[in-house]
Amino acid sequence: MTSIINHKKIEEILIDNQDNSRNKIIKIIDKAREKKGLTLEETAALLQVEDQKLIEQIFMVARNIKDEIYGDRVVLFAPLYISNKCINNCLYCGFRKDNRDLKRISLTLEEIGQQVKVIEKMGHKRILIEFGEDPRAASIEKVVEAIEAVYESGDIRRVNVNVAAVEVEDFKKLKAAGIGTYQLFQETYHPQTYEQMHPSGPKSDYEYHLTAMDRAMEAGIDDIGLGVLFGLYDYKYEVLAMLEHAIHLEEEYGVGPHTISIPRWKPAFGVDKEDIPAPVSDEEFKKLVAIIRLAVPYTGMILSTREGVELREELLELGISQMSAGSCTDPGGYKEENIKEKADAKQFRTADHRTPDKVIKGICDSDYLPSFCTACYRTERTGERFMDLAKVGEIHKFCQPNALITFQEYLEDYASRETKRSGERLISEQLRKIEDSKLRKRTKKRIEEVKEGVRDIYL
Repeated sequence: MTSIINHKKIEEILIDNQDNSRNKIIKIIDKAREKKGLTLEETAALLQVEDQKLIEQIFMVARNIKDEIYGDRVVLFAPLYISNKCINNCLYCGFRKDNRDLKRISLTLEEIGQQVKVIEKMGHKRILIEFGEDPRAASIEKVVEAIEAVYESGDIRRVNVNVAAVEVEDFKKLKAAGIGTYQLFQETYHPQTYEQMHPSGPKSDYEYHLTAMDRAMEAGIDDIGLGVLFGLYDYKYEVLAMLEHAIHLEEEYGVGPHTISIPRWKPAFGVDKEDIPAPVSDEEFKKLVAIIRLAVPYTGMILSTREGVELREELLELGISQMSAGSCTDPGGYKEENIKEKADAKQFRTADHRTPDKVIKGICDSDYLPSFCTACYRTERTGERFMDLAKVGEIHKFCQPNALITFQEYLEDYASRETKRSGERLISEQLRKIEDSKLRKRTKKRIEEVKEGVRDIYL
């Protein structure tokens, strides 16, 4: 078994930290305020807190940490599914090989371009492309072609990639193609559960899947995203294992994950197993989000449209810094017209069906700032350089102005009248929060340039 995850140690830590005094928990929460992260033992202790008053303290500190590091910004993106052909048989996934009733689709380069144009009309500037694992439909050459097609089809400024584990040489090809973040979810870190959930296909190799991030780092990709599919195994175990994975990457390569994704298992067309093995309630979900924010304060946290509107808005306060909007989880799902979506090609069912414009208005009305910024990736503020800036609080000087500038682009080009009114109010309020007068003046100047028709500018 790999040394990256010490399964016995995690189980022992959970047992040893079941019953902690109130004073001990308060000390851990106070330590978290320093924004230096938590140990596995400290995280385990917080995960097992049931006292509602202590949980509220955890929530309060999570809100403060998110505000101090990320401010009010919420980064938005859209997933683009290129192919749902897959040779794996993951029991939780609508794309699994044995789902005979699923309509199998692989987009051509022309169709990719058409989808990009629809996504861009929604206002998005960053896309996450996703594939099922299939040697013909999702070879590294096909993935690279898809990345190039996205960049060539419009004004998408950053392409993140979620594809199967590959070798170092193939990761180098992804790096050369100009990807932003490479995402790969372990789904579950528990070996026995992993084996049960992945009965056949290349993904059934736990070790090869787990060590993919090491190979990506060796290939020069310094922006990676981890994730767990909550609901497969005990969420407390999964959180600790994911943190141990993050610690391994930081110790081995000098930088941990840029993002952590927290999907919960949702029903999917053609998935026989409807009973979730280890369900996570909304209250438990909110608690684990807040604790992850305390444990890895500088890591972005991503929430998908799997969750409903009300919960998504609550989780913004507790640590979420990125979310998808207007998502389609089937290849070719984005339509120009209001065509009723079919349910036979999706990976999973979504719960937030709002248009991006309505999502954005909701974010504005909650006094958060929608961001379409991609500047860090285009100025090479990634990996260790990004983390160094974030840890000393300097990343605000770039992120806040660039979020305002790109949001003004959205308001000028895509927003409804109601959203533009809400957005203009928000930008005015957010400008006043920039303490550096010179920086505030530069930001105002760039915003005025956007209003005059200039596009794709950043600090």
